[in-house]
Amino acid sequence: MSNTASSPDEPRDNKPAPAGSGKARGSVPVPKSKRGLKGFYNEVIREMKKVSWPTRPETNRLTGVVLAVCVMLVTFLSVLGFVFGFAIDLVTKGRVG
Repeated sequence: MSNTASSPDEPRDNKPAPAGSGKARGSVPVPKSKRGLKGFYNEVIREMKKVSWPTRPETNRLTGVVLAVCVMLVTFLSVLGFVFGFAIDLVTKGRVG
């Protein structure tokens, strides 16, 4: 067997790559595919068919939950802003208003 290419079954040596070799130790391998834009879109369509899409009632319920949490956070942060504004005015000016 040649030492230039190793198969996944062969053990790798744990030597660090020489300086300037362009390969960082522990780097993520990049696939060498040249399928182009058409191949990309075909793969996207194939993956989108695997997605488990929610039903309409489930979507409506979850949308309601998100909107309710947003309203609660806006209310909480607004009250907090008014309380801290009141407290800062009281400390810095000695009066309110």
